[in-house]
Amino acid sequence: VQLQASGGGAVQAGGSLRLSCAASGRTFSSYGMGWFRQAPGKAREFVARISWSGGSISYADSVKGRFTISRDNAKNTMYLQMNSLKPEDTAVYYCARIEGATPRYWGQGTLVTVSS
Repeated sequence: VQLQASGGGAVQAGGSLRLSCAASGRTFSSYGMGWFRQAPGKAREFVARISWSGGSISYADSVKGRFTISRDNAKNTMYLQMNSLKPEDTAVYYCARIEGATPRYWGQGTLVTVSS
């Protein structure tokens, strides 16, 4: 399984970005997927997850109401629409395939920098 995250960049506070995670293989639609992030000097943390069908979604409290996770199984791609970005959202964002409740496969990460 290969996961390729993209879409990061530098934005000002209040701005928006859309991250994408492209997956290889034929099993994308069989698994839940998630976004995680790691800020400088901090541990990696959960951001959002989506079930295989998209019918079940959950968010970290810190991003609820601002971020939207989605997926397109026909394109083997997951997205994270990030609005109203804050400086504290600055981090490397990783996508992962989730098996059970555990992220098993990770993408390489994409950097999001939000300036005040």
